[in-house]
Amino acid sequence: MYTNDFEYYRADSVDDALSLLGDHAGAELVAGAHGLLPRMKTGDESPPALVDIGQLRGLDMIEEDDDGTALSIGALATHAEIADSETVRQRASALANAAAELGDPQVRNGGTIGGNLAHGDARSDPPAALLALGGSLKVRGSDGERTIDATDLFEGPFETAIANDEIVTGIRIPTIDDAVSGYRKRRDPLSGYALVGIGVWLRTDGETIEEARVAVTGATTTPARLPAVEDSLEGEAITEDTITAASAKAGTTVDDGAFVSDVQASAEYREHLLTIDTERALYDVLDISR
Repeated sequence: MYTNDFEYYRADSVDDALSLLGDHAGAELVAGAHGLLPRMKTGDESPPALVDIGQLRGLDMIEEDDDGTALSIGALATHAEIADSETVRQRASALANAAAELGDPQVRNGGTIGGNLAHGDARSDPPAALLALGGSLKVRGSDGERTIDATDLFEGPFETAIANDEIVTGIRIPTIDDAVSGYRKRRDPLSGYALVGIGVWLRTDGETIEEARVAVTGATTTPARLPAVEDSLEGEAITEDTITAASAKAGTTVDDGAFVSDVQASAEYREHLLTIDTERALYDVLDISR
């Protein structure tokens, strides 16, 4: 399969990239391009121009704020760099887990976190991790900079709140010492994408779950939080009964028609798997045996 003809530009800076986007209507940004190029080859997308930002300096950092309250990751940090980062593994385990599960070595070493999230693929792994971690995106456009909370980012299949003239420059993840997180994936055997992916973040005192965020990717048309599960966990003791009761509510929090149905799995089967994998993800994060 071949792409349609397109023009190619390599940006020298973020401002240069913004200028090129403004000069070429319908142009798309690329860094690793592991999400966009396959869709161009199948004809699902056909931008008239590509603006390459993969060589821009200063957008690949992974660092913790001086006060230890947040983790900042540049948009051009690769999935492999995130998975291998000791800082990310310690402070935002769910994202490190998701990065390690994504694609294959070629994709992990070439694909970038900013491009992945901007692409808005509901089958990908980082969205559930970012939602569970309470993260946000930093974007820059012709009107300046703004922040998009992860809960406001995903609007539909391959649709996000990022405007056509905006560039993701990084992500920010708040960090708390008494929180634990993780990501569990059930891999689609055909594509390698998440058939069901669950991101979990919990703040506990060792005996009680004080705060919870749980998110899903793969099973639904849009990555999303699972508020019914979160509400069922908060304020409850860390027990098997708590996990079982909360997991049973996973499907009830998803809107009718939101479960994906395709040749790999029906909507009903994905709903069934959502309950099972939510339970397993909670056991993983809480590190208790059944």
